[in-house]
Amino acid sequence: MFRPALIVSLFAHAAGAAGIDETKLAGIDAAVKSAIDKGEVPGAVVVVVHNDAVVYRKAYGSRAKKPAEEAMTLDTVFDLASLTKPLATATAIFKLVEADKLKLTDKVSQHWPEFGANDKGTVTVEQCLLHTSGLIADNALADYKGDRAAAMKAIAGLKLQSPAGTKFQYSDVGFIVLGEIVERIAKMPLDEFTSKELFAPLGMADTGFKPTEKLKPRIAPTGLRNKEILRGEVHDPRAFAMGGVAGHAGLFGTADDLAIFTRMLLNEGKHNGKIILKPETVKLLIEKVEVTKGVFRSRGWDVDTAYSAPRGELFKKGEGYGHTGFTGTSIWIDPPSRTAIILLANRVHPDDKGNTTPLRKAIGTLVAGALKKE
Repeated sequence: MFRPALIVSLFAHAAGAAGIDETKLAGIDAAVKSAIDKGEVPGAVVVVVHNDAVVYRKAYGSRAKKPAEEAMTLDTVFDLASLTKPLATATAIFKLVEADKLKLTDKVSQHWPEFGANDKGTVTVEQCLLHTSGLIADNALADYKGDRAAAMKAIAGLKLQSPAGTKFQYSDVGFIVLGEIVERIAKMPLDEFTSKELFAPLGMADTGFKPTEKLKPRIAPTGLRNKEILRGEVHDPRAFAMGGVAGHAGLFGTADDLAIFTRMLLNEGKHNGKIILKPETVKLLIEKVEVTKGVFRSRGWDVDTAYSAPRGELFKKGEGYGHTGFTGTSIWIDPPSRTAIILLANRVHPDDKGNTTPLRKAIGTLVAGALKKE
């Protein structure tokens, strides 16, 4: 049951609010209420960024339903699931590109020779970023029964499902491969590299892999593993088997931290006077690429595919980019209007059910409709 007492809000009446009708953003309340009442999500945090300011920030419903009910809070830490791909892994790849340690055209096998087995020698870093590598979406869980090295050996031995560069297939495996590339080139694990190069410089204090016990009370629980509700352990079974750090999943964070990251991208790589990425790097990261006829991705983000629900119905196709996460998380960024939408929900709590897709679409449509025409 939706309880208004569990809505926590903060509006930032800053310069950024000038270009958006905040009264129209109030429709987000009804959209989230509907999702909670239908049992699609137990609760959510929604943040909207416009013109480099947070113009909408609310927490709704429950952070936890079981074993005891807890109210959602603005500082709730979520299992970000596949948001790991663009926020951590793809951005880490581009940090290495900036440092001239890697080229997008490099063959994966140049940095990981064993990966070239079974005719995978032509697969490039860029193809993994675009999900056109030909790799399977997810290889068997049995491949992850041993240690991380055994999992990597199994991936290196995979065969392609289609010739590299010929077909779009969203692939967790492709991003696991990219995470391995980061580790091999940076000489440190993905979690350490992203903390050092991205999240710490940005001041994203609550974002990272393998959250600490100190953060646990603020973490939104997810679904079940061995009949126990997960809290602070990654929901994705492959990332869990790899120790909580993988290129496709494992990142945890707050909506406020993600707002910082989106502002950095909208400001062409800068935040609070710090240069995190060069403008030309951001351009390469977010520019749309036609991966199959009428289907567009960027090198790390979704642009216009079957996964583009967070765009809603009013933002123009092909001009923005975003991503979703299995646990109920999503981001959509619209550079022309300098707007970003962060929706964090734990729709898999408590029983691995729920559905965030309608809510993503509804909020995207409401935010676009609230933008004032120049």
